[in-house]
Amino acid sequence: MHISNFFYDVPSELIAQEPLKKRAEARLLVVDRRNGKVIHDHFKNIGRYLPPQSVVVINNSKVIPARLLGHKERSGGKVEIFLLRQLEDGYSFETLLRPLKKIRVGDKVRFDKSSVVAEVVDYQKRIVRFSASGGSALGGNRKDILRKLSRIGHVPLPPYITRPDTPADRKDYQTVYARTPGSVAAPTAGLHFTKSLLDQLKREGHAVKSVTLHVNFGTFGLVKVENITQHKMHFEDYAVTPATQQAITKAKAAGRKVVAVGTTSCRVLESVAKDGELKGRTNLFIYPGYQFRAVDGLLTNFHVPHSSLLMLVYAFGSIDLMKKVYQEAIKEKYRFFSYGDVMLIL
Repeated sequence: MHISNFFYDVPSELIAQEPLKKRAEARLLVVDRRNGKVIHDHFKNIGRYLPPQSVVVINNSKVIPARLLGHKERSGGKVEIFLLRQLEDGYSFETLLRPLKKIRVGDKVRFDKSSVVAEVVDYQKRIVRFSASGGSALGGNRKDILRKLSRIGHVPLPPYITRPDTPADRKDYQTVYARTPGSVAAPTAGLHFTKSLLDQLKREGHAVKSVTLHVNFGTFGLVKVENITQHKMHFEDYAVTPATQQAITKAKAAGRKVVAVGTTSCRVLESVAKDGELKGRTNLFIYPGYQFRAVDGLLTNFHVPHSSLLMLVYAFGSIDLMKKVYQEAIKEKYRFFSYGDVMLIL
């Protein structure tokens, strides 16, 4: 399975830099993998194409403003702390640190107009602990701590969005159903939903069920080995409630189709189907040849070449068909990547 199968040229002008003003006005490309038929429409009409009484599975993870820009307490040198994962004590995080070579254990970082202090406590694992001025605890539970850090953080827009983040991104780069803080990137297929559109799908007989997968920085990493089967996939935390899993199981038994909203929801459902665990960390790498156990339909944005996300999509729709579909999307000038348009594969 050679990496060259997962490359395509996307014109830079098709890489969306801004969200649409109206989420549901995004363009929708619908493809039937049985016959290769393609339909062009808009996302607001998604209900026309879902199988009857589908179970639509969304990822309710909430993006945190994970980029913290501060300066060293002693030297004043600039430091960027990128939050990756909140640890059990609530105050400590696995992070990315820049400039790493100039950072040492014990270094303290302060942030403008904030009493929050960050201390590097483990250089090898890039662990940073947060406290208030004077060394006192920040106080509160895990969500309270994230909320306090969010006041000084920046939205971690993907590297292909070349502009700085703005206050508007705090709302735009977030699904309308985001509930559980923990992601450093949005589950972007869900960005197109509005609350009214979700209500409409429910009235039409579809069930909308939530799972959680916290997207981490590894999602931006590209597969670099020539033989993709040798790629080491990153781990991400996920959780599914027993009630949600029971509803999905009953629906499948009744012949109803399960449509995953995004690669994140898909990986959760397939991880549970594979291992039977409703909560944990998954590094499931889905690429062509994978046999899907849980997912019957996939709603997904257009993904970066050489990414594991693109490989999952090619696995679901087949390499040959998806290559044609991507070229069709380029020809029709769809908007690509996180703030771009969307595709439904059935």
